[in-house]
Amino acid sequence: MKGPRRRFLKTAGVAAAGSIILPQWACKEPGQTESQTPASPPEAMTGKPSLDKFGIQLYTLRNEIPEDPKGIITQLASFGYQQIEGYEGQQGMFWDMPPKDFKMFLDDLGLHMISSHCNIHEDFEAKAEQAAMVGMKYLICPYIGPQTSVENWKKVTDQFNKCGEICKKNGLRFAYHNHEYTFKAFSGMIPQDFLMENTDPELVDHQMDIYWVVTGGADPVSYLKKYPNRFRLCHVKDRMKGAAADEMDASCDLGTGMIDFPSILGLAQENGMEYFILEQERYDNSTPLKSAKAGAEYLKQLVFA
Repeated sequence: MKGPRRRFLKTAGVAAAGSIILPQWACKEPGQTESQTPASPPEAMTGKPSLDKFGIQLYTLRNEIPEDPKGIITQLASFGYQQIEGYEGQQGMFWDMPPKDFKMFLDDLGLHMISSHCNIHEDFEAKAEQAAMVGMKYLICPYIGPQTSVENWKKVTDQFNKCGEICKKNGLRFAYHNHEYTFKAFSGMIPQDFLMENTDPELVDHQMDIYWVVTGGADPVSYLKKYPNRFRLCHVKDRMKGAAADEMDASCDLGTGMIDFPSILGLAQENGMEYFILEQERYDNSTPLKSAKAGAEYLKQLVFA
């Protein structure tokens, strides 16, 4: 995650490196190569595709979308995305459009805005009201940063529960999106576990960014099993094969990296996962739109193991 992303996250929501450990079944098969593309999935991905719907986090197109929001979102719909997740940039969650106008635009494209990342520290009640106008299911805290004490982590969970109450009043849900630092041991506990165990399940769900779980040295499958029905959304983001353990900025085109999504996502669905959202932050020899299209092709063909 480079400077601009960090700055956005600090604005919107307010790294330590570790070894990456995944069980053997949760990594790509040895025969797969770096050149394999999402449009040509591994042999295990045969049969009827497992996802009826999938989405994309618009931050994937962060450099393109501000200049032409309607044009970029129209292209995403043409790729096969049925859902979008927003983020709160300079043009707001709805790209300078009134919420109801934005909803009509999405309806015409057959798109549903499932969720948005937003700054939970400013005007959150107003954002919840606007989210309800668009028919969103979730408002999500995208980043809080490492905390300096257990007491500060407790303040975070208290705030999340309050945000959950506000969302509930407006007919939607609140969720937190993890990064790698919550999986690092701190003051005798694992912050991610503390967040899971000190937020009210009636008010707060969690969005698992699978890339950041792996980058934090944790096992997505273990967390899905340990906290069933708490992770309701996920970011489907791949990690480059051979990336150093301390490399934070290592996302790649979906299906070309080290993470075995057929196995992980099947188990995720069994444990309550409802929304599968592509996000990508890094590009090699490609463009965000090409990567978004390649990711859609991968998800269209994805068969859970």
